[in-house]
Amino acid sequence: MEGDSLAPDAGDGAAPEVLALAKVVSRLRAEVVDLESGASMSAVLERAKGAVMARTGLSADAANRLLLDRAEQYRRTLLEECWITLGRVGGAPGPAPAVSAPGGPREESPSQFDMDRYVTGGPRADGNRTSTLARLARGLAAARLPDDVAELLRSAFVDTEGVDAVMIYTVTAGRSLELVGSAGIDDGLAEQWCHVPPLSGVAPLEALESRDAVWLEEPEREAERHLLIGDSPGRWPTRAWLPVPDDGPMTTAVGFFRNVPGPIEPRTRTQLRRAVRLCADLLRDDRRPRGAGSPHEDVASLQTVFDALPGPAVLLTPLRSESGDVEDYRIDAATPEAVDVAGRRSKELVGRRILETYPTVAGSALWDGYLETLVTGEVYEGDPFTYVDVGAGVQEESVYSVRASRLGGRLVVSWIRHDISVRETRRLADMQRLGNLGWAAWNLVTDTITWSDQVYVVFDRDPALGPMRLEELPRHLVAEDLPRLGTAVQRLLGEGRPVDQPFRITTARGVRHLRIVAEARRDAGGSPIEVHGFFQDLSAQRDAELALRESERHNLVQRGMLKAERALGARLQDTLLPIPEQSLELAGLRVDVAYVPADRGLNVGGDWYSAIELPDRSALFVVGDVAGHGLAAVGTMAQLRFTAKGMAITGLALPDVLAGLNTLLLHTSTDERGGTATMVMGRYRPWDHRLTWVRAGHLPPLLVRNGEAVFLAQPDGYLLGAAPDARYGESEITLLPGDHLLLYTDGLVEEPGENLSEGLDRLASRALSLLRGSSDAMLARPLAAMAPGNRDDICALDIHLR
Repeated sequence: MEGDSLAPDAGDGAAPEVLALAKVVSRLRAEVVDLESGASMSAVLERAKGAVMARTGLSADAANRLLLDRAEQYRRTLLEECWITLGRVGGAPGPAPAVSAPGGPREESPSQFDMDRYVTGGPRADGNRTSTLARLARGLAAARLPDDVAELLRSAFVDTEGVDAVMIYTVTAGRSLELVGSAGIDDGLAEQWCHVPPLSGVAPLEALESRDAVWLEEPEREAERHLLIGDSPGRWPTRAWLPVPDDGPMTTAVGFFRNVPGPIEPRTRTQLRRAVRLCADLLRDDRRPRGAGSPHEDVASLQTVFDALPGPAVLLTPLRSESGDVEDYRIDAATPEAVDVAGRRSKELVGRRILETYPTVAGSALWDGYLETLVTGEVYEGDPFTYVDVGAGVQEESVYSVRASRLGGRLVVSWIRHDISVRETRRLADMQRLGNLGWAAWNLVTDTITWSDQVYVVFDRDPALGPMRLEELPRHLVAEDLPRLGTAVQRLLGEGRPVDQPFRITTARGVRHLRIVAEARRDAGGSPIEVHGFFQDLSAQRDAELALRESERHNLVQRGMLKAERALGARLQDTLLPIPEQSLELAGLRVDVAYVPADRGLNVGGDWYSAIELPDRSALFVVGDVAGHGLAAVGTMAQLRFTAKGMAITGLALPDVLAGLNTLLLHTSTDERGGTATMVMGRYRPWDHRLTWVRAGHLPPLLVRNGEAVFLAQPDGYLLGAAPDARYGESEITLLPGDHLLLYTDGLVEEPGENLSEGLDRLASRALSLLRGSSDAMLARPLAAMAPGNRDDICALDIHLR
């Protein structure tokens, strides 16, 4: 890309053209000192032409014309342009000074900080480009056919932009493309591409459907995504497809085929967009003659003019009664800065009536001035007046000066609002000072940069020096931030996208941490024409960050103690709660067990399970969850697990087991607030396939049967350790072959900020999807693995009757 640094050593794997270019760069770098010491004009010119030829593939004559055009474009002598071209090939984008960080090596300013890439008008803009559009407009007056338009476009941009060919397509009812005009291609190529079916990856169709230009700048990559109409990438390495603007569906697209490689610069894009808009009347599918538009089209064209006007203004159409008297005015166009007292802006005003937006203006001197201007044509300029509006019971006053002039049978009304108080201005200055930020704007048409006073404070810059130019910024940057900020500048100024980018600068008072937040305002073609935003000094936040780090260091000791406790608890938990690597077989059932500890925090949890065979050949299944984490939770878990097993082995009924465990927690808890736990417990009898189960504040078991997943109706059962007189009921269910009964803890279903019902529904859905291929699949471990984040311990028990 023009302006980028090219290293002399291209590398072993570089392409031949890159190696050739690297050799040119090395040779030029070795000779640049001799050139600076007094080489003749012809020698410098020949070196510069050679550099241009190596980089662009142009002939010697074309390279010479390009250097002449650039010198005229930027108001330089030919010798100056040659030196700048050689400097760009050698690694610097131009005469911008070197930049460095404190103590670091100096680097060259990258091309993203070259203002010439972004300015679209003013003293830095290309005068030839403006004259190019003027010549194009004169030529279009005599053009009749799309072929004429294509040739005019090609000849207008062949020298300045390298446009070697132009193709114009219209879309048919079947969404295929028909070639209606071309220039710079032979008859054979035109015949080959005269009809393009509606395939995917067709750039003209993409431009018409998106109503925006499609820029094809990387031949090899674009060939994979798009059908390259016309020829192979070698002849035209860069191409652009632009839709012809239309109020309705866009049906015509213009393709520009360039013999210049590399990215299409923003100014080139702007020129091509403007050229296509100039040709719009001749290229629209309906071929309407100029001046034959309807009144609505007339208003639409005026709105386009109003879109480009500065300040607040509206176009008023008088609405007359049957007697011919003006009874109101309709707003048919408005500028972007037009706003009424109710806060409605620009297009929101279009279609509204004056008495709707300013109801108290009827019968006033302003109203009479409108009527007089409409009748006599004399411009009305009223004295400042106070307009009073009452909305929502609040009286608002605004001071205006209004000017009205006649345009045909309509009025163009502009105004100035004077009631922007000094206090608001002071508040803005205070806000910038307190927030240590300042606003900045850059008009890319006039190349005018404006800074608020606070920006000079942020950059520690003398206001007498004026705003900093873009080329100057890299010398103040810390070297490590240069690539990132360069990318942000290209995104903002080249593509018109907003940016929010931190960066660092060096000042006499040391390194400052800054932030830029900016956005671009575009013209009708989408090219950036103005940039505005703010710079903020974030250096003070560095002190807060250092204090935070100090606090973190103080917490390291405590974290180390917690880690040691977690390791001890985990080892104790592994000893007390062994997890089998394969499924268990109990009482004719296959049991799949999953236990996944939380992956956040330092404390171990109190989730646990038990699956044992009882003396009468029945099986006991338990899943529990002790409140809290840490060694205390592990101790309570062990107490509940072994006590529950012991009580069940003695033959106690399950409700009695829960009642005994509740009493145990109430009398043995060492926590001042009391220890609590939830539990679900079931006893399965293999001789009749009956399972009796109880719960203590636990989530309901999930039964998956015959392609359906339902949660079992829950019997009564309070949280263990919550109340001394808690009562526990029981339920019974018959398991059928193929059934899966899932017992689990809340870590499997709960997510922060989510209703529990959503987590339960998700669990049921996932269980059904896992069993869709085979009813004998395991559930516990796959479901545990699917739980996102593992914010809490997960324990699951899948009981399956084959």
